[in-house]
Amino acid sequence: MPTIHLTNFIAAPVERVFDLSRSIELHKKAMAHTGEKAVAGTTMGLIGLNETVTWTAKHLYKTRIMKVKVTAMQQPFSFTDEMVEGSFRSMKHEHHFKQIDNGTLAIDIFTFETPYGAIGKMFNTIYLRKYMEQLLDQRNRVIQEYAESDKWKFVLQR
Repeated sequence: MPTIHLTNFIAAPVERVFDLSRSIELHKKAMAHTGEKAVAGTTMGLIGLNETVTWTAKHLYKTRIMKVKVTAMQQPFSFTDEMVEGSFRSMKHEHHFKQIDNGTLAIDIFTFETPYGAIGKMFNTIYLRKYMEQLLDQRNRVIQEYAESDKWKFVLQR
């Protein structure tokens, strides 16, 4: 089962980074190039514990639908979302946040498993792992851009 582990420094308070990471609106902005839309469940605002969101997006030349549920949350230090329905055999995304002196360390641990046995494993090795890592990196860059500027105020509206 492939695992992607990313760590990013964001010069912003942990509470802001945590909330931006749960923002449906910011996720849509980060994934605009895939046409990602929240179509059911929590479709706006901040997703919370035991809530679901169903996404549609075009990935790998096909419109995909994935329903995820937030299965764990320790505010503002971590939350986990897991696929309930979708194209993967399984998918789990752990988001961890650690306040440090001058900002926040945001840590993603993303594990997934594809269907299709040996062919799926070969596809993971050749292409899918890199594709997923690029998507997560894009999302993290947008979170950082918003967290480190005044743009966060337009998303979180406090």
